[in-house]
Amino acid sequence: MIRRLFYLSLGAFLSLWVMRKLQALHPNHVARRTAHGAAGMLEQVRDFTSDALGEAAGREIELRARFGLDNPEHND
Repeated sequence: MIRRLFYLSLGAFLSLWVMRKLQALHPNHVARRTAHGAAGMLEQVRDFTSDALGEAAGREIELRARFGLDNPEHND
């Protein structure tokens, strides 16, 4: 009797688990997760690009000041 109850509850658990996994594969769910992931990745790329351009501009200002490229009398 205990063995039958164990296998009955195991079967119920596995069927619920399989149903949830199959529902997660529904095209609407997959599209929503993909769009959410792409939006997150796009935000990370924008942040990285903004940081990189800011650092490059700062370094350019530093180099121009160091080598005197901002002075009009040194331009040929």
